[in-house]
Amino acid sequence: MQKCDDIRNVAVIAHVDHGKTTLVDALLKQTHSFRDNQAEMSEDRIMDSNDLEREKGITILSKNTSVFYKGTKINIIDTPGHADFGGEVERILNMANGALLIVDAAEGPLSQTKFVLKRALDYGLKIILVINKIDRKDARVKEVLADTENLFLSLASDPELLDFPVIYAIGRDGKTFFEMPESMEIKGDTTPLFETILKTIPSAIKDEDKPFRMLISAFEKNEYLGRLAVGRVYSGKIKRNDYVSLVKLDQKVVGNYRVEKMYVNEGINKVEADESISGEIVYLAGISEIEIGHTLTNINYQVALPTIEVAEPTIKASFGPNTSPLARDESRFLTH
Repeated sequence: MQKCDDIRNVAVIAHVDHGKTTLVDALLKQTHSFRDNQAEMSEDRIMDSNDLEREKGITILSKNTSVFYKGTKINIIDTPGHADFGGEVERILNMANGALLIVDAAEGPLSQTKFVLKRALDYGLKIILVINKIDRKDARVKEVLADTENLFLSLASDPELLDFPVIYAIGRDGKTFFEMPESMEIKGDTTPLFETILKTIPSAIKDEDKPFRMLISAFEKNEYLGRLAVGRVYSGKIKRNDYVSLVKLDQKVVGNYRVEKMYVNEGINKVEADESISGEIVYLAGISEIEIGHTLTNINYQVALPTIEVAEPTIKASFGPNTSPLARDESRFLTH
């Protein structure tokens, strides 16, 4: 496991097909997360591993990955772009300290952009705007920037969140720029984006000297270990073989458990770790009664963290008896 001096947790949010997964591919490849001869170096949409995601070309399940840049570990969380997957979005934003908002240079901010951005601003996340696909023939960069600024004005309740940096990108080619380039043929890489992340997104490390607490934001299934509790270490540190308490929101203790295994992200892989500090996103094995929204704590400090609030669904359906005048004639199984 690589050593790091600092940790930044960054969510990647956007409308469907605005290029967030492609941009994450470039971040992984340019930080040498893979060997030159690894298959991933020639693949696209590395983060979309689910069969349905590859078929539809969209992100449905959130994924965690990480890269190392100048001694800092950057945990990158690729979020769904559909409001239909709001639960996934809420869990991700709960683990992040900042977000990359990716907007298509031609289409501009769309409905799902508004949905996910609203939730990110509600969490108080620092936002970096990435105007992507600036090489499109129908790109209208200035108008898109103005539209996005207006969107921020309509959504942000904290004036400090209105001051955000802007990066211009051609995600497919792995190019990012501080300023809009005069030519699309100019050379570029992801350095401007990484430098902006280090400058803008706050460190995830805090309250190292306080007791361990972690909100369970998700879980993953492991063939050998069962379910793994996934979350960001909110405070303190956690070691393998430590005993922890599982606490409900009402402060009732479900039980005490031993951390049998612990994993962290390195690239797209999970590597085993012996110890993790505050700010790190970890996967813990050994907690049998996992519930999303419950808190893992030091056994001597059994105080739950606030739970995750999932936004109301955007589509509602009502079911009732068939009251049509033709109900009798349509089928003998319908309500008379």
